[in-house]
Amino acid sequence: MNRQQLALLKELTQVHAAPGDEGAIREVIAAHLKPFTRIQTDRLGSIICSKEGTEASPRIMLPGHMDEIGFMVSALTRHGFLRFAPLGGWWHQVMLAQKVRIKTSKGSVIGITCSVPPHALSPEERKKPVEIKNMRIDVGAASDKEATRKFGIRPGDTITPVFDFEVMSNPKMLLAKAWDDRVGCALFIDVLKRLKRVKHPNTVFGVGTVQEEVGLRGARTSAHVVNPDVCIVLDVGVADDVPGIKSEEKMGKLGGGPQITVLDAGMIPNRRLRDLAVDIARKHRIGVQFQLLTGGATDGGAVHIHQAGVPTLYLGIPTRYIHSHAGIIHADDYDRALKLLVELIRKLDAKTVKGLTP
Repeated sequence: MNRQQLALLKELTQVHAAPGDEGAIREVIAAHLKPFTRIQTDRLGSIICSKEGTEASPRIMLPGHMDEIGFMVSALTRHGFLRFAPLGGWWHQVMLAQKVRIKTSKGSVIGITCSVPPHALSPEERKKPVEIKNMRIDVGAASDKEATRKFGIRPGDTITPVFDFEVMSNPKMLLAKAWDDRVGCALFIDVLKRLKRVKHPNTVFGVGTVQEEVGLRGARTSAHVVNPDVCIVLDVGVADDVPGIKSEEKMGKLGGGPQITVLDAGMIPNRRLRDLAVDIARKHRIGVQFQLLTGGATDGGAVHIHQAGVPTLYLGIPTRYIHSHAGIIHADDYDRALKLLVELIRKLDAKTVKGLTP
């Protein structure tokens, strides 16, 4: 991974963009790709960046969702604390005493999820997890009027975690918030940049989708704009090489290569496209891993049933601690995914794509 790629990953992960509020990420993507792609947006806010190769078709869609898991202000208490609703799947045990940012009409406001000190809890209370519906956010306001009039906070404002991008002591390990799915956005940006120097027999669409975490909504609308012949979903995978997971159940490790998913909760990927990706990986000595993910879905769940159907594959970057305030990826997994994607796109000519239909 070179410095430019590292800078891109840092730039993307540091932006705050919860579902329904992805404009800042859209601007970053446009800045990187406007010089050499055709850019348009759908009316929900997804960005579509197209680069034509030697042929106008097949049309290859590379979606990576722009939104990150976050929250929305639902109400303010009279003492100035915020009630909130989750945007995306959160586990309550990772929630307490975490720094967050609220985007308001007057700018950003920093807050922290409230946590009762153990000194004030009974032994029984300490054993019980706090449910998200009972949590509040402290923004330092003395009342709801101060929070609203002075800070500009109102119901509907979005909230995201605050966490700095860090290169860890092992420089291959990258720690940041929002890998899900800024790593997918970075991948399609880098793929399109690399295709400037590589012939490809198709047109490639890098698509930053909106509202994936709340129902794959941008994938549906952007698929109508692209009308793809093939879709390769770019998202995080689950790196379960951590304490607490049984060794026989582990399916993804950092540094083991990108994950080709054979099943998720929203899609059975196209088997012929999967086999093509595996064959290309083997030919170019690109290490890959396989993943079965029944507890989650990606934009592929919406795209693969678009119109008459779209051959679709889900390629994931192994990531530790997804759907929390921060996670870890391995630089080599990113590099291998980028190489595999470019080689796969080079093979997707009209004849090959026709052969993907069962």
